[in-house]
Amino acid sequence: MDWFSPAETTAIGLSLRVATVAALASLPVGVAVAWLLARRRFPGKALLDALVHLPLVLPPVVMGYALLVMFGNQGPLGRWLHDTLGVTLAFRWTGAALACAVMGFPLMVRAIRLSIENVDRKLEQAAATLGAAPWRVFLTVTLPLAWPGLVAGAALAFAKALGEFGATITFVSAIPGETQTLSSAIYGLMQVPGGEAGIWRLAAVSLLISLGALLLSEWLVRRHRRGAETEE
Repeated sequence: MDWFSPAETTAIGLSLRVATVAALASLPVGVAVAWLLARRRFPGKALLDALVHLPLVLPPVVMGYALLVMFGNQGPLGRWLHDTLGVTLAFRWTGAALACAVMGFPLMVRAIRLSIENVDRKLEQAAATLGAAPWRVFLTVTLPLAWPGLVAGAALAFAKALGEFGATITFVSAIPGETQTLSSAIYGLMQVPGGEAGIWRLAAVSLLISLGALLLSEWLVRRHRRGAETEE
């Protein structure tokens, strides 16, 4: 006897794909923004910090609508992507990944920023004194020492993406097999009689995956702290 229906299995697989792509695709941008906020002073830094954290305070539906206006088929960026690169985000699983990446970005940046701020600047200065270029200092000193924060940030973004609903359903709807993730599948089952069993199954899957990602993130942070305390 199968545990899940074909539609539920598809929703689980799509959610994992969307969450993975959202976390990995936003990681380079997250690292760059976190490094700027942690290591540089520049005009507008407070504004950038506020913009990064904006998805945490705005209703997800507002963020989803903003993405639809900007990246929809008639939006300025959406029309350019379609005409120039042949890429369509609205009502596609790639659009769901974009929405999840935006909503999880603040959590990722915060984790990475804290990790970079904990890197001893004397080590970076020593490498620079020995003639290493700034990009080389970042790649060979800062990044290796801050790697737990990178993994923790990616894990948090993954967990957030797995549970994202408001921005995703506003931007890409809930098309079965294309954009219907775990959250939207659960919402859909709530609208039909006899959907309780499916709701509990999908909720359990979502809980287990998200909990695993969060536990991994916490374990990495604690391990990093223990290592830093030992070196001191």
